[in-house]
Amino acid sequence: MRLQLAPNRLRFLVVVLLMVGIFFRFFNLDRKVYWHDETFTSLRISGYTANEVKQQIFNGRLINKESFAKFQSPNMEKGLRDTVISLEVDDPQHAPLYYILARLWVGIFGNSVTVIRSLSAFISLLIFPSIYWLCRELFKSSASVSEVAMPVAGVAIALMAISPIHLVYAQEAREYILWIVTVLLCSASLLRALRLESQDGLLRILNWGMYAVTLVLSLYTFLFSGFVVVAHGIYVIATAKFRFTKTVKAYLLASLAGFLAFAPWIQVVIVNLLQLKSSTAWTKRHLPLDDLIKSWLLQLNRIFLDLDLGFENPFTYVITPFFLVLFGYSIYFICRKTNYKIWLFIITLIMVPALPLMLPDLLFGGIRSLAERYLLISYLGIQLAISYLLATQLHNKSFVRRRIWQIIMGLVIICGLVSYGVSSQAETWWSKVISYGNPQVAKIINQTNHPLLISNDSGINYGNVFSLSYLLQPKVQFQLVKDHSIPNIPDGFTDIFLLNPSDTWRKQIETNYNYKTFVVYGDKNYLLWKIENPRSDVFFEKIRT
Repeated sequence: MRLQLAPNRLRFLVVVLLMVGIFFRFFNLDRKVYWHDETFTSLRISGYTANEVKQQIFNGRLINKESFAKFQSPNMEKGLRDTVISLEVDDPQHAPLYYILARLWVGIFGNSVTVIRSLSAFISLLIFPSIYWLCRELFKSSASVSEVAMPVAGVAIALMAISPIHLVYAQEAREYILWIVTVLLCSASLLRALRLESQDGLLRILNWGMYAVTLVLSLYTFLFSGFVVVAHGIYVIATAKFRFTKTVKAYLLASLAGFLAFAPWIQVVIVNLLQLKSSTAWTKRHLPLDDLIKSWLLQLNRIFLDLDLGFENPFTYVITPFFLVLFGYSIYFICRKTNYKIWLFIITLIMVPALPLMLPDLLFGGIRSLAERYLLISYLGIQLAISYLLATQLHNKSFVRRRIWQIIMGLVIICGLVSYGVSSQAETWWSKVISYGNPQVAKIINQTNHPLLISNDSGINYGNVFSLSYLLQPKVQFQLVKDHSIPNIPDGFTDIFLLNPSDTWRKQIETNYNYKTFVVYGDKNYLLWKIENPRSDVFFEKIRT
């Protein structure tokens, strides 16, 4: 199939969608709840560890929302080195590059939800030149740039500009959008090094050196970049026809250099292996097979359409087959129409990061593969495959086929734009996971006159208390304790709430104070209980009389 340069209409469409995508990445940055995991980003920026926080505020004393600010922003007591140390101690599975950048960013521009999220939004803009470079390098292996690479690159930019899954992480104070950028750069650098492998001397060293540097950046962004290295290794060895060629040797040396540069953090992970296992224990939760498969299909939908709906909504059953067929046909098409150097790269990019998560969930149970952030690189491969399919079929010689694929392209664009519109007005989203209900909980508590919120540091409560501190009014008081300590509840509060207590702890409080409790909010993640407190009623009755 011979393709011409992308026509003016396609280029105009790409520019418009790019502008729309950029606008929505910065629109209403602070509207959605600053959730559990994001508060840990701010904790890392502050330089404090979780144990230090527990000692200072989880001690049973009454505090207000201002007491949390010290642990959510840079301060004079802690420096950049403390940010790295807090990661080593609490979250070794999170490499330090993003958190160092976030600390510097907040130090320059100030501390607010908008500012910290704007770092991810700005980083997300690097996706567009990165995917353009990757498409040029990838499709040079089968045809000239003017015939294939530029139309595919244009469509890829358009799809990623309006991809709901990209918007989610472009507006979140976590490292995952930076991970996408580093993987794109690393992949493009690899393809460039392979394409220019025939060069000798300094240029060849520089090309492989560029790959090593981008690999180090990717590894220091997120540990799962190791899966990308495996995918690249399979690709290089397979394209060398499983022979130990000069190219394979150069790849191995560059990868070895990258891992040697990453060795200090590997040592951190090994030393703190028990903490890593504790931090990732949530992935072991069992899910029925049918729910697991439904969740995978839902994740596929969210690449192109995301209305914060689950399979309980009938619309999901209507739209899922469309995207499943589109994905399946794009894989079939690219394997049939391109040489192995193109389709093998895309297939390995999809399969290698996904299989180590999906297979254990299928065989042994768990929900590793349900964390969309872990599969973002596989989503990139899917988007590349569909971009190639759409770009080539939009130039099909058959008028009927060309019109059909124009309609399909239009539907994909509409899905993305509608998703952006809905998401931009929402206070919470599926990506907030265990903090999804926090805006509703905050409304319930804020409606009362003089409330007290009691919680402990068990499970998700620690991070959710910090998340709620961004939403609750100054009149709300907090009483936080360690483990299942019985709090010394003072008189004088009109309403007393218990945030996600265990049944044992709640019943101990009921017995100790002769209280009764009832649920005022509940979802699949946690419950908010309210205490029937006769002493507060008597206290305020005395005030009124």
